[in-house]
Amino acid sequence: MRLGDKVSGWLGAIGATLVSGLTARVAFAGYGRGDPWQIGLQDPVTSIARDNVWFNDVVFWMMVAITLFVMALLLIVMIRFNSKANPTPSHTHHNTLLEVAWTVIPIAILVVIAIPSFKLLYAQYSYPKPDLTIKATGNQWYWSYDYADHKGVAFDSYMLKDDETQALRDKHVDAPRLLSVDNEVVVPLNKVVHVLVTSKDVIHSWAILSFAVRTDGVPGRVSSTWFKAERLGVYYGVCSELCGKDHAFMPIAVRVVADDVYAKWLDVRKAGGKGADDKARALIQASISVPNQAVAAAAPGAPTTQTP
Repeated sequence: MRLGDKVSGWLGAIGATLVSGLTARVAFAGYGRGDPWQIGLQDPVTSIARDNVWFNDVVFWMMVAITLFVMALLLIVMIRFNSKANPTPSHTHHNTLLEVAWTVIPIAILVVIAIPSFKLLYAQYSYPKPDLTIKATGNQWYWSYDYADHKGVAFDSYMLKDDETQALRDKHVDAPRLLSVDNEVVVPLNKVVHVLVTSKDVIHSWAILSFAVRTDGVPGRVSSTWFKAERLGVYYGVCSELCGKDHAFMPIAVRVVADDVYAKWLDVRKAGGKGADDKARALIQASISVPNQAVAAAAPGAPTTQTP
């Protein structure tokens, strides 16, 4: 068998493995949270997250091409220029064209990567005018939320215990373990949301992968991020800074709802009083299975029912 045929066979096998991996990503990637055996990033629901996924995929395939190219060169050298196949080695020391090429080509690759990278970074930190501003405060080990535009709308968000999530699943409500919370952040669909992040004790981090947001909360300082969710549903995140013994047990849950549902939820929160948390949760659960044609008109292609 010729050397070219051998190399082609090896590259074909490697390519088949990569294609099967990509297929697995399409099969298992989901919205809002990771799935078992998922390969790749969570499906994006904001423009920034979509650009992030696109950039990740482009750089990944560039890495694949470079890796295969270098591997092919190594294999050729190992087979054609070993001591058996080539007992009398040449004494070539310099090749101007080759030396220029292996200097210029890597520079060109870095420039190609840098241009969309800078554009994405600029877009991420170009804050559009907000429709809603939420202050998220990290505590050991839960989150506190304050809707800055609506006086009196504030609550704490704790992770649900295993028996609580199991009770919800028994009622056919989707409640993932270690991600579900008692009070979700509720935001309207297709609205720009600014999130101001700080902390009362140690450094925490407010992060949701489907939104492509991650911002550290530092005691005594306020940092910020933003998102505009384009799909109904609930999206989970976790604190992404080591913050103590219960670091793994302070998840983040953001529920994206239709405008009318958000308005009703806001009224319940503003009214306050005893049982406000329970009333707000009941309102959200009641709205989950109700189709909303206005949402479909406002966001073509978006589902008209929310994920429980």
